[in-house]
Amino acid sequence: SSNNLTLDEADRSVHDALCVVRSLVKKKFMISGGGIAETELAVKLAQWSKEQTGMKAYCIRAFAEALEVIPYTLAENAGLNPINVVTELRKQHASGNVHAGINVRRNCISDMLEEGVLQPLLVNTSAINLATECVCMILKIDDVVPVR
Repeated sequence: SSNNLTLDEADRSVHDALCVVRSLVKKKFMISGGGIAETELAVKLAQWSKEQTGMKAYCIRAFAEALEVIPYTLAENAGLNPINVVTELRKQHASGNVHAGINVRRNCISDMLEEGVLQPLLVNTSAINLATECVCMILKIDDVVPVR
């Protein structure tokens, strides 16, 4: 019934709030949200990949592109055109606007620091570390990239 759905949603919301508090207790740092961390990292990695050669350059570039899935998904879930939003976000970060992020309330890109959109650093670092470890295991298993 609808009451059970409401209770389940309330339970998930409380759980999410407790997870945020737990993250802040473990690592007391906040960063701006709206996909800025992933976009900035993707832009820097893409620039660095141009300085590399061979398989290393390809892997770094692929990692950068994979990071852009996060702002892409955020834009898509907000009902925005994800290709246009991520392209504009990448452009703003490349020009030095490191606090530019996806503002889902106004359906535009704005300064997330000024908007007060924050999230625990631990959420980002955990997600990136787990994803990286997973990819490394897959590559080792498939012998796609030989390990030294």
